[in-house]
Amino acid sequence: MTSARANMGRSAAAHAILIAYTVLALYPVFLILINSVKGRRAIFNDPLSLPTAETFDPIGFQTVLEQGNFLLYFQNSLIVTVASLFFVLLFGAMAAFALAEYRFRGNLLMALYLALGIMIPIRLGTVAILEIMVAAGLVNTLTSLVLVYTAQGLPLAVFILSEFMRQVSDDLKNAARIDGLSEYRIFFTIALPLVRPAMATVAVFTMIPIWNDLWFPLILAPGEATKTLTLGSQIFLGQYVTDWNAVLAALSLAIFPVVVLYLIFSRQLIRGITKGAVK
Repeated sequence: MTSARANMGRSAAAHAILIAYTVLALYPVFLILINSVKGRRAIFNDPLSLPTAETFDPIGFQTVLEQGNFLLYFQNSLIVTVASLFFVLLFGAMAAFALAEYRFRGNLLMALYLALGIMIPIRLGTVAILEIMVAAGLVNTLTSLVLVYTAQGLPLAVFILSEFMRQVSDDLKNAARIDGLSEYRIFFTIALPLVRPAMATVAVFTMIPIWNDLWFPLILAPGEATKTLTLGSQIFLGQYVTDWNAVLAALSLAIFPVVVLYLIFSRQLIRGITKGAVK
């Protein structure tokens, strides 16, 4: 009984801490949203106040929708992010399952090799990546971004998911093998559902850097047809003049999909983070 109460107390404390961090993290988002519908003078005079009938001004959203092809940029970012997340989670879970399930010579070295990407930033290889994409004819394509972001997200995915894969019951997997299930069916029907909280955690930590990235879209896909939202928003930032109404409006629209995805994965994310705290 005492142990159960202690576990419940730790779980409640972990949830309270996560809620507090969420509120703190969302406060800057709240400031961006309220200032995106205010006039320029109100933004600088009183940025913390809510918009009123006098300060309300949707000029920023009008500018965003009229200048550039914002809907196309939004679509490109969504395609790249969703496709990259799919491949990161699929290949990362497969690699983690193999490392956790099968013992072979070089297992540890393979795990260390796959984890190198966490310690070595992929941007160090920008020149080599650009040369590869030019040789493959993938410059100014969304495919190049998906490939780079998949490679960028795999090390963290393998590192996190492999630990959770080791916790899947061996008895459950062996019983499935006795029933004649193939390794693929064991992976997709048994192991994958059991590590869903960990996959949600990986998805949240992977999607935000992809959605907000400016570096690789600027290097690999700067064309008008392949611009992402972050790159397309740079048209409102000038060397001498910045259209802050348009910038805040673009940021507000860019934040919306990330918040939606975060809310979708939030329950699984909390379960994945707090799982070790309630053992």
